[in-house]
Amino acid sequence: MMLRSVVSSKLPQISRLSLRVPAIQYSAAASIPAPNTQPEVHFNKIFINNEWHDAVSKKTFPTVNPSTAEVICQVAEGDKADVDKAVNAAKQAFRLGSPWRRMDASHRGLLLNRLADLIERDSAYLATLETLDNGKPYTISYSVDLPLVVKCLRYYAGWADKNHGKTIPIDGDYFCYTRHEPVGVCGQIIPWNFPLLMQAWKLGPALATGNTVVMKVAEQTPLTALYVASLIKEAGFPEGVVNIVPGYGHTAGAAISSHMDIDKVAFTGSTEVGQLIQQAASRNLKKVTLELGGKSPNIILSDANLEDAVEQAHFALFFNQGQCCCAGSRTYVQEDVYNEFVERSVERAKKRVVGDPFSLQTEQGPQVDEDQFKKVLGYINAGKRDGAKLMCGGGVAADRGYFIQPTIFGEVKDNMTIAREEIFGPVMQILKFKTLEEVIERGNDTQYGLAAAVFTRDIDKAHYISAALRAGTVWVNCYNVCGVQAPFGGYKASGNGREFGEYGLEAYTEVKTVTIKVPPKPTGS
Repeated sequence: MMLRSVVSSKLPQISRLSLRVPAIQYSAAASIPAPNTQPEVHFNKIFINNEWHDAVSKKTFPTVNPSTAEVICQVAEGDKADVDKAVNAAKQAFRLGSPWRRMDASHRGLLLNRLADLIERDSAYLATLETLDNGKPYTISYSVDLPLVVKCLRYYAGWADKNHGKTIPIDGDYFCYTRHEPVGVCGQIIPWNFPLLMQAWKLGPALATGNTVVMKVAEQTPLTALYVASLIKEAGFPEGVVNIVPGYGHTAGAAISSHMDIDKVAFTGSTEVGQLIQQAASRNLKKVTLELGGKSPNIILSDANLEDAVEQAHFALFFNQGQCCCAGSRTYVQEDVYNEFVERSVERAKKRVVGDPFSLQTEQGPQVDEDQFKKVLGYINAGKRDGAKLMCGGGVAADRGYFIQPTIFGEVKDNMTIAREEIFGPVMQILKFKTLEEVIERGNDTQYGLAAAVFTRDIDKAHYISAALRAGTVWVNCYNVCGVQAPFGGYKASGNGREFGEYGLEAYTEVKTVTIKVPPKPTGS
């Protein structure tokens, strides 16, 4: 998935930190507080009805620090029995006449704003916990992810009392209007690459529109979501409105997807798992929104500002350790600037600072866990085996933890495994093209359609290519610009539905038509 946001001149110290994240606007404070590299874990149980519970089975699972491969703590392992408890709590919170159902829409917005305030209050702690559990650089956790979480919740707080219906002049002596009503109990399954952000993306529109939630958080990164659960209670949300179950996909996630008392399911993750969720959800025809994988083309035309294009393409691929669903993972470069682009890109990748994510100098931390670490190394081996030219990197970057060198392949062909499959790691593939028609055809020749980009000084070419590419988002002369006000989602196997913006409310809303017989229209005297 995502993101670009917030690193601008507002934080002059960013340049001193050598982050080299171009044109990002950090909207946080004037300085980044020093991280506590060993934050205390306050919550590691299941959150149901505003209370903490052990798993029904009493099972736990370890959550691991990817920088050291050491266990941080044990976390309650929710499964079907716990999902059933959470769904029952959510159903009770959604019952007709409940405090949540009777609450004014404006007050729902007030609660979301309170939650945003509490997250902002605890941003430094949440950023350290996110970095500990996920491995992303603390500078990014604090200055990018946390401000975006707060912005998302505040944005949807504003929508709480503005998502309304219409009056419709149907024929005859009738008064007709529509109501926008909540769907009901919503199951939400979030990924590990942006744990706090994905939680906010899901909770914001669901709660603004009056739904109740059962959320399954990723087993790799459960800790920040559970801390936010404590803030949800502190903010004053009624019991059962938000319930959070840590656990595995094949147990807790599967139980949510197939549950007959869940009215809607939202999932962010791989296309393969998304397909399983859609099949399971068909049992009761629940609403489904899926934000899935991508293999996004990033097209560099020969007339582009090459210096900027190199930096932007580097950011498009390597941001968040390459663990973005919308990463620019197929970099197409026009042939007359191809060699220079590759040379400059290799030079930039070799300068990328990989290491301790709590260091303020670090640009790239570890992959999230051992499985992802091995998967990415496997794709690097596949690139070598298929005949791509390894330009830099290609190996392990540290003696412990799950660190991988920034890797670039040149001379990549469209039929190679690394050009077809989502790698989800710091592995850049650079491909050569001649004409616009050729690169459009090749860019669209994928099962995915999440995002794309084009770099050019020619506005006509920019419009032509952006219209021709089959992707939910197209960036021109930028990358990973995701504002909460604008919709985000994919074509084809990259999913269905949209998150963010007014569009993000639709999947959490049922439209009811009410028609009332009224006296005949006045005829006059």
